Amino acid sequence: MNSDIKVKLFLVDDDAVFLKTLEMEFLQHANFSIETFATGEDCLVALSHKPDAIILDYLLDGIEKNVMNGIEVLDRIKAYDPEIPVIMLSAQDKIEVAVDCMHHKAFDYVVKSETAFFRLQKIIRIIFKYRKMEKTLNWYMERM
Repeated sequence: MNSDIKVKLFLVDDDAVFLKTLEMEFLQHANFSIETFATGEDCLVALSHKPDAIILDYLLDGIEKNVMNGIEVLDRIKAYDPEIPVIMLSAQDKIEVAVDCMHHKAFDYVVKSETAFFRLQKIIRIIFKYRKMEKTLNWYMERM
């Protein structure tokens, strides 16, 4: 990623320690502008800040029990702007959970583990390579 362009990244997780660790990892390894949220509702309120990508926890019920889960938040994000890539994150290593997320139009699914940050970083690079190629293609198509 170009060092002079800040990628706006939203991190949404009800585990405060994991959320802070993830934020620190991203800030150390790339030029990100990061906003963190403990609930999906808080993230939804901030969508007008136009995030480039969102990393969203699957469960989100660790702090409050009557909050939206990750799938509900994902659906609302996609209703607001279907182009925002949302990477789902969960401690659940179940294929059914990953498939459910993909059916709800998540960009990808990552299991929380010691390699989660590296997988997330790689996925974000893929998102922006794809967007760069898409912009180049659109530029050429406009000139034809």
